[in-house]
Amino acid sequence: MEPREAASQELLKMQLGSGDDDWTPTPHGRLLAHSLAGRNLVADREVLELGAGVGNHTILLVRQGAKRVVATEITKSRLDTTRRNVERNCSRTGHVEYRVADWLQTDGRFDVIVANPPFAQSGKRNRRYFIDSLILDAHKRLREGGLLVFVQSSMADLAKTRIRLAENGYEPEVLESTQGPFRDYYLADETFMQEISSVENGFELRDGVYYETLCVIAARLVPWSPPATAHLPP
Repeated sequence: MEPREAASQELLKMQLGSGDDDWTPTPHGRLLAHSLAGRNLVADREVLELGAGVGNHTILLVRQGAKRVVATEITKSRLDTTRRNVERNCSRTGHVEYRVADWLQTDGRFDVIVANPPFAQSGKRNRRYFIDSLILDAHKRLREGGLLVFVQSSMADLAKTRIRLAENGYEPEVLESTQGPFRDYYLADETFMQEISSVENGFELRDGVYYETLCVIAARLVPWSPPATAHLPP
């Protein structure tokens, strides 16, 4: 094993507890964790993590020397799980702040935002809602030159994501990608299967098995100032 890979595997060793209301790490979350562990994007930086879940990414951010981490979740019970797992696995936790918040509805400016946006079970009519809102509104929480790091499936239309990132002032890069079989609940949702069938390169069908491609994207927010004639609040 290469030294870098060995170091990544060491970072990923952790003991995680969860409750009935918690999401355990999914293939999306595991790929994001592997990608974060393989490259340090957060040392001495202030980081906002959206949807911290069981805290596997939060733990990585702390271990990699983030200056400050704000971890959010939609409910206090889920956030309590995040906190317990961080405290179980990290010796230094004083610079971690835990906030109950709905996605980007929180305060502050950060150097890095980390997220695993819901898609297949987003609960929204537009399943891309959380991806699109991230692209449209993350600039309100990012400092100029800041980094937006997230994972998404090919079923959510990677080409559309690249276009929308560029339109909104980001320079995107795919850090890592992998293929994996569909989870059972994809196939059980007829509406979902119909929707993704219209996405070009959204999935592959090989020997009767459906495969999605998962990508970790890092997008840098390019510094920009509106023209003097722009309609802005006073």
